[in-house]
Amino acid sequence: MSDNTATCIDILIAILLPPLGVFLKYGCKAEFWICVLLTLCAYIPGIIFAIWVLTK
Repeated sequence: MSDNTATCIDILIAILLPPLGVFLKYGCKAEFWICVLLTLCAYIPGIIFAIWVLTK
């Protein structure tokens, strides 16, 4: 699977379930917990953070 395809799939997962997308790439590190917190507070900031983390 190419790098672009993986990024596309990661972004789709991040839109549907932001913490899952971050977890699949980073595990239970700080990025995951920040994403969980943002998603629980409001769904849109969780999506934005997840996409930002996955594409940086």
